[in-house]
Amino acid sequence: MTTPVCTSASAAADPAGQTLRHRAAGGTPTYPSFSSYVRARQPVLLRAARSLTANPSDAEDLLQTALAKTYVAWERIEDHRALDGYVRRALLNTRTSQWRKRRVDEYVCDELPEPDPVPGADDPAERQALHDAMWRAITKLPARQRAMVVLRYYEDLSEAQTAEVLGVSVGTVKSAVSRALGKLREDPELVLVR
Repeated sequence: MTTPVCTSASAAADPAGQTLRHRAAGGTPTYPSFSSYVRARQPVLLRAARSLTANPSDAEDLLQTALAKTYVAWERIEDHRALDGYVRRALLNTRTSQWRKRRVDEYVCDELPEPDPVPGADDPAERQALHDAMWRAITKLPARQRAMVVLRYYEDLSEAQTAEVLGVSVGTVKSAVSRALGKLREDPELVLVR
């Protein structure tokens, strides 16, 4: 993380002489104590920023902004033992300000712009109805075809594994499953789903 540069930092001398200050090339005061504080406390403060945002990049930006505000107020902070609390308050205030400034675009319209629901998509009742209809259609199949369909598509066995379990040839499995799928495609309950 780079050290923030604030051109609006106060250029007045420290009246108590408590802070060692140097002037950077641009005339902005630098505070070695601030730099050492940031190096020492950055991981802790970054965790605090991450707790306020969902995105790690936003957390880094939030911390950078809070540290910039702290840098500007560095001379005014009397108790440097309470810096973590000051920075956390700056984090919270900055995040609250960002949240309040967020634009929400709302447009008035006569009709809601929501898409028509797709049957069976993310509706648990529709999924259950389809599941039940499929099982009813499968129970109408002859026992051998039903066993092959269940092994192939519900148990996820290969054609060779299905043939081995049932003691038939792979060709028998292929032809029986093909006929069973044809019957399922013609089932009146499943036609309504398509």
